[in-house]
Amino acid sequence: MSRVHVAIIGGGLVGASLALALQDSARQRGWRIALIEPFAPGSGYQPSYDARSTALSYGSRLIYERLGLWQGIAQRAEPIQRIHVSDRGRFGATRLQAIEEGVPALGYVVENAWIGHCLWQALDADVVEWRCPAEVSAMQRLDDGYRLTLSDGASLECDLAILADGGRSALREQLGIGVNVKPYGQSALIANVSPLEAHRGQAFERFTDDGPMALLPLSDNRCALVWTRASADAERLLAISAASFLGELQQAFGYRLGALQQVGARHLYPLSLVEAQEQVRPHLVVLGNAAHSLHPIAGQGYNLSLRDTLALAEVLIGSEGPLGDFATLQRYQQRQQLDQQLTVGFSDQVTRLFSNAQPLLSAGRNLGLLGLDLLPPAKRWFARQAMGLGTRSL
Repeated sequence: MSRVHVAIIGGGLVGASLALALQDSARQRGWRIALIEPFAPGSGYQPSYDARSTALSYGSRLIYERLGLWQGIAQRAEPIQRIHVSDRGRFGATRLQAIEEGVPALGYVVENAWIGHCLWQALDADVVEWRCPAEVSAMQRLDDGYRLTLSDGASLECDLAILADGGRSALREQLGIGVNVKPYGQSALIANVSPLEAHRGQAFERFTDDGPMALLPLSDNRCALVWTRASADAERLLAISAASFLGELQQAFGYRLGALQQVGARHLYPLSLVEAQEQVRPHLVVLGNAAHSLHPIAGQGYNLSLRDTLALAEVLIGSEGPLGDFATLQRYQQRQQLDQQLTVGFSDQVTRLFSNAQPLLSAGRNLGLLGLDLLPPAKRWFARQAMGLGTRSL
């Protein structure tokens, strides 16, 4: 029976970021970290037109700078210099600009595979042990930690188990951790598209009576599309030809970037706000999408998870108690509670307000967008939320 100090269940971007955030202190203290992941990370990065991407806020850049990773990520990070927020068919709009906020970019769009590649390259095999490909099939609570049963029959004990295995975590359910679920009755259609004109680092958030859409700048003059529609209509858009799809997208988005010329593979994700009812127990932390899954339109989900990850690492490193000590884990949760409440609330309210065709709400959000453009304090607050700086200073 082998034992490690920290077992991170899920070696995706959140789990690997936590391993990196703990790595230096773990090396000094002799902590052994196991990263358990069903899909082996590739040894090399392969660019692809259809690569999925993540919008990193400016706050997330600051975190990755602290972890010594930003220089690598920046090689394929497309800066968002401006965000144009509009309501289709109405005059209200607001424009956020990096130069007005005093930052080099409001955020960055990066392919997930590239972030993963940079993370995996930065992990020290002497400190972080990959168990891959491997899955945890069962978890047994011990007095001093957890015993994990792996899918190949092997067992592993740990002082602290981190559950970072995604929004549909089977282990979360197995442990009896309930979730609060708010279905939006919508699905997000995700694809990469290429416009005729250069995007010049501009992102678009466009709200329509059928649901919000975002078009984010990617490298090679591609744009990452997140198009929210009623679930049945999203299924229809998934099934139609590429030419028909581009035609409908063009009609909904307009010609701000000229003609839309190419669309890659389309993917569909049903949307709900999912929050775990418990994020900490003695010797256990629920992290990432397993803790909270947000609507993608406001681009807040991964950035919130990354802030949680850094806060957890700092609390663990700064604690004088043993790893897995419940009081220490409660301090982490208390530290992040306000950030989580504000970010989840911001994401949820934006989604509900801008996915409603009722005339009064439509008029209200139109005036709200216009007001944001005219009122610098309100616009600055909105910009700070979008940059992931809502509860912290630069």
